[in-house]
Amino acid sequence: MYSSVCSGAVNGMASYIASVEVDVSRGLPGFDMVGKLSNEVKEAKERIKVALKNCGIDIPPVKITVNISPADISKSGVGFDLPIAMGILTSLGQIPKENIEDILIIGELGLMGDVKPVSGVLPIVIKAKEEGKRGCILPVGNIKEASYVKGIDVIPVTDMCEAVSILQNRELLRTMVCEMSDYVSDDKYSEDIPDYSDVVGQESCIRAATVAAAGFHHMLITGPPGAGKTMIAKRIRSIMQPLDEAESLEVSTIYSISGMLNEERPYITVRPFIQPHHTATRVTLAGGGMYPRPGAMSLAHKGVLFLDEFPEFSRECIEVLREPLEEKKIQLSRGKATYTYPADFMLVAAANPCPCGHYPDRNQCNCSDGMIARYRSRISGPVKDRIDIIVSASRIDADRMIGSKRNENKRNISSEILREDVRRALNKQQTRYSGTNIRYNSEIPSGHIDEYCALMGEEKEYMKDVYDAMELTARSYHKILKVARTIADLDDDDEIRIKHLAEAVSYRGGL
Repeated sequence: MYSSVCSGAVNGMASYIASVEVDVSRGLPGFDMVGKLSNEVKEAKERIKVALKNCGIDIPPVKITVNISPADISKSGVGFDLPIAMGILTSLGQIPKENIEDILIIGELGLMGDVKPVSGVLPIVIKAKEEGKRGCILPVGNIKEASYVKGIDVIPVTDMCEAVSILQNRELLRTMVCEMSDYVSDDKYSEDIPDYSDVVGQESCIRAATVAAAGFHHMLITGPPGAGKTMIAKRIRSIMQPLDEAESLEVSTIYSISGMLNEERPYITVRPFIQPHHTATRVTLAGGGMYPRPGAMSLAHKGVLFLDEFPEFSRECIEVLREPLEEKKIQLSRGKATYTYPADFMLVAAANPCPCGHYPDRNQCNCSDGMIARYRSRISGPVKDRIDIIVSASRIDADRMIGSKRNENKRNISSEILREDVRRALNKQQTRYSGTNIRYNSEIPSGHIDEYCALMGEEKEYMKDVYDAMELTARSYHKILKVARTIADLDDDDEIRIKHLAEAVSYRGGL
């Protein structure tokens, strides 16, 4: 007897509906599975046989053939366990066929028949809703995650016996759907983000961070060890605006595919902050692997990617940033498939001025000119050209650190005050770019620079002198204008003036 069960899976960043076809026939007993399956999918037959036995369900000696289509897409993961088991029971006549129609089923089986949560549920449920499915049977551990998708019924199961009971009884199926509201949670996962009031001094760096947050500009902080570069970078989220509903769903989908959502954090509501170690590989940053998964750049989508000790990253890792910084996405080719990952992140990097970190203080720095040049050349010109703001953090003097000015920042600078400044600047951008695909000043296309970053006569002459004196590229010139546009927004000024341009130019220093 033949049956077909609807399931789903993820291929790269794309989710798709899979059909689990099961045929049970007389003949030499066996259990064959086809459909371009990975090892963990093939191993499902052993988990299913033992789980059925331990749940008290006897399978007669029959020939079982399972095909998971579409057969031209590689299948990976353990989410096919439960739909295969339900397909076998349907083919054996223990579950009515009409009860599984338009019901998507996902779940991993333990040997005792317990249904375990799987990764990638959120985008699969979204896809099921788009395909017009009437409901989904999911592991109870994935229910909070799936409950954020409105307009489709989701049914939680804790073990295979419960799933069988629900599918055998159509009335029970309706009852379980009606009770789904019990699983919907309004709890928000929160993080304790440190405040800028903790930073001693470094007002110029905090100002640069505020400009970066207000326009979603990439930023590089240089300076000696212990100057507070990392402290400033880790606090930038505290002044950024929270994710809106659409952004939360987009970011949560990435984390779901990566298996990084759970019952304690079923949804991403705060902007990500990803800090890979400087020994990270290109795959760690960009994603990929045998079964492609998002990398650090995608996990930082709509948030911050912080690269501490920036020049210590391998040249391969630094250069892989080039296209994502411009295109806001990553395209990877693997065999016959091409995977596209979102990578709309704010790059915040920190770097020492030399290998020992103390240049230009020659009382402490013994690095030769050649050593310094080689160290700085690890960050190539094209990468630096893509960074909007480069600012230096200086050593804190004794009076600021332990003297009477110790608490000056706590009185004058706090994340709450700066966050309000950022909010006002973003509101101006939202009004300015209404009806377009532009959200931040950093995203202004080159063809619209003259429209949104128009300069008057005096300002044009100033930028002509700057362009020649600094030997700017077209990209760096546009970045100065975009940063100046953000600075003007922070000043609540509709026009870009020389003072705004001068501050933006000051952020074009380099290593």
